Amino acid sequence: MGSHGKENNQKAPYVEEVILRGHIIDSLILPRVFDVIMDLGGDFEVEEIQVGRSKVEPSFARLRVLAWDAEQMRRMIAALQGLGAELVHSQDVRTEPAPVDGAAPDDFYSTTNLPTEVRMHGEWVPVEGTEMDLVIVVDWDKKRAFTRPLAELRRGDPVVVGHSGIRVHPLEREREVEVFSFMRSEVSSERPNRVAIHLVADEMRRIRDAGKRILFVVGPAVIHSGAGEYLARLIRMGYVNVLFGGNAIAVHDVENQLFGTSLGIDIKTGLPVPGGHAHHMRAINKIRQVGSLRAAVEQGILTAGVMYEAIRNNVELVLAGSIRDDGPIPDVITDVIEAQRAMRRALRDVEMAVMMATMLHSIATGNLLPAHVKVVVVDINPAVVTKLADRGSFQAAGLVTDAELFLRELCEELNG
Repeated sequence: MGSHGKENNQKAPYVEEVILRGHIIDSLILPRVFDVIMDLGGDFEVEEIQVGRSKVEPSFARLRVLAWDAEQMRRMIAALQGLGAELVHSQDVRTEPAPVDGAAPDDFYSTTNLPTEVRMHGEWVPVEGTEMDLVIVVDWDKKRAFTRPLAELRRGDPVVVGHSGIRVHPLEREREVEVFSFMRSEVSSERPNRVAIHLVADEMRRIRDAGKRILFVVGPAVIHSGAGEYLARLIRMGYVNVLFGGNAIAVHDVENQLFGTSLGIDIKTGLPVPGGHAHHMRAINKIRQVGSLRAAVEQGILTAGVMYEAIRNNVELVLAGSIRDDGPIPDVITDVIEAQRAMRRALRDVEMAVMMATMLHSIATGNLLPAHVKVVVVDINPAVVTKLADRGSFQAAGLVTDAELFLRELCEELNG
């Protein structure tokens, strides 16, 4: 099998052998490998293939990958490693020192969010802190490897370069029925959401009972739509351990509690309130007067709502600011690099992320999550789910519906 990139009589000067192991056929990994090679203009030869004959027996394939220049081979191997391909003749991982603070060598390896190992002194070592779009730094003496953002590199750090000595473990299809598999198959407003919400609720119960943590990433539409009371209820029930958002979710939650409005619109009637356009600024000012959301709770200024319940129930709250923010509320982190660090710290033991009505925060959070974390994206716009998958959060499953309907039905399921 081969001759997919150039004419049959033209011999490719660059050759690498790779192997794939596991459920590479029923998880469609092997055909994706073929597609990647051909899409990048390369060629391949299947030298050996062994097909598992039962649900638990893995398959195996060994391929020769052919390229016509070094850059083409580099791009193909980088893409194939993301699918779990392993170089047959792999040596120890190569490193080069970071040339300056905050920058890597030119040929640095850019990580995926999949479990990754590097070969050090002849042994495969797991990379700690798996996350997409980072670099790998190694400690040769302690035989450890870590991911680092570019901005946190220091001159001289030994940064992994090239593609030798790197092994990635792709997510394979579960052998039993996977809870969210049908949700990932198609993003559609016509999908029966009640069935999906029932499965989400079951998974949330399982994760809570196992002592793991659930993250909610929410936008201000949760308050605008009148769904704040249901999110507050989920927090009281113990189903929200970490809460990510921006200045707006906090501002409009406080506005709702103090004035009964969100962006000046009465939450109960849906009608504008005279002078309501200033309510969000008055809400910000009240929190700034006392210094923090926690102080507002302790002083009896905030007595209900999402922020109140988050503080009372020790939810790990990270509010990341933007250039558009009014105020902001004092709890908002305005340094984006520090906000990233705070979000990373908050993600320990998170097994599930529910993202609602906030495209930018959802994408930002998706970039920080390892691939094993289950992700549910709820938005009235189906393109939001697609955008997450396009940016590497391929584990994202989506429901096309509004936040109020989703949260109300989720509370009903979890109360049942």
